[in-house]
Amino acid sequence: MKRVDHVGFSKKFIADEKHIEFHDKRLWGLRSARDIEVHGIPEWEEMRSLASAIKEHTLTHLPDYLEQFERNATANGVKVHWAKDADEHNRIVYEILSKRNARVLVKSKSMLTEECEMRPYLEERGITVVETDLGEQIQQLDDEMPSHIVVPAVHKLATDVARTFAEKFGTDPNEKDIPKLAEAQRNATRPLFLNADAGMTGCNFAVAETGGVTVCTNEGNADLSANVPPLHIASIGIEKLIPKLEHLGLFIRMLSRNALGSPITQYTSHFRGPREGGEMHFVLVDNGRSERLAMDDFWYSLKCIRCGACMNTCPVYRRSSGLSYGGVYSGPIGAIINPTYDLKKYSSLPFASTMNGSCTNVCPVKINIHEQIYKWRQIIAEKHELPFVKQEAMKVAGQVLSHPKLYRAAIKTANKAVSTLPRVVLYNPLNEWGKQREVPEAPSETFRDWYLKRNKK
Repeated sequence: MKRVDHVGFSKKFIADEKHIEFHDKRLWGLRSARDIEVHGIPEWEEMRSLASAIKEHTLTHLPDYLEQFERNATANGVKVHWAKDADEHNRIVYEILSKRNARVLVKSKSMLTEECEMRPYLEERGITVVETDLGEQIQQLDDEMPSHIVVPAVHKLATDVARTFAEKFGTDPNEKDIPKLAEAQRNATRPLFLNADAGMTGCNFAVAETGGVTVCTNEGNADLSANVPPLHIASIGIEKLIPKLEHLGLFIRMLSRNALGSPITQYTSHFRGPREGGEMHFVLVDNGRSERLAMDDFWYSLKCIRCGACMNTCPVYRRSSGLSYGGVYSGPIGAIINPTYDLKKYSSLPFASTMNGSCTNVCPVKINIHEQIYKWRQIIAEKHELPFVKQEAMKVAGQVLSHPKLYRAAIKTANKAVSTLPRVVLYNPLNEWGKQREVPEAPSETFRDWYLKRNKK
């Protein structure tokens, strides 16, 4: 699977006003639908506090709950595996498939397997992997990562999908009817379910008390992946645990409301043990989560239930799309998660934010996202990972902002300069903001000048 040039994609996406307008409107529609749903629940803020407390408790007692989950899953007839990183996860999955001579794997959407880059790993070893989620399959056919945690192909128009399906499925390239496009994907995928050697799902919640996992979908493809083939593998991030079955109802109430503005997903599937004659394997994956758990400022991100609400509300994400972030996790949650994996590679992400705090306000488990973004900015500056131009600009800004007289003089000088300087001085390769924006007209006077005049009267 190729990795998209996120800088190039961002420029291309921003230049296409039609795609930006659709993307922005679609995601804000999800945010608006979310608000209608949550405002209809008087105890919503109490639910947020309780969900946050449950996740925090679980994470601070994680070893105990992981061992409890393993014991109960094993007692249910499930084979439990432990993977310290992506390579070990992929190797375990490959070994399970190889021992059963499995050559075709159908799978439902899983951000963890994307994170581990499992699909290219298996395909290089002769195993065909089929993404069965509609959006995820569109991204697979286009050789791209998902651009959203919940709706992987949300940045694409129906015309984009029609071209892809025409090339891959032989359908009408001019077809714009979304139900017909979905039907084409279903017709192409259904035979693959029936002939697959193995199926794979992710996991939304893993219950320590029962040793079972819960998967929430809207298409039913996870149920088919888990139940039609004789072998079911579930990839589970260790942070997905909750202690008791009674806690599950709380998170189920919150997940789809926050993600899509719907009361519940179409399918809430519970898997606890293999069917008669079948096999079930759970792969518990760390892949940097233990290290993040030890980070005083950033372990709270492990509470994330992958609802995508922070992405839907973020003005930067809505106007740039997920592929612009260059990582599996995009939007505000990606801005705080990705640097824990590779600080140098993702050093620009914490700066892709207006710091408006909307992401924190909608988070169902009260992750302090905007505060973590700010903390990452501090760390990146301290570790000298800022680009040279930004470093120098910050030094100048620091000097100006720390001296009131100098600041006031600079403001007045800048106001005059903006209106008189040639465009080439303002719009050049050193001014990243100027590539997509016009510098606004300067006001005729500063707030301070206005205030002083007003108080003299």
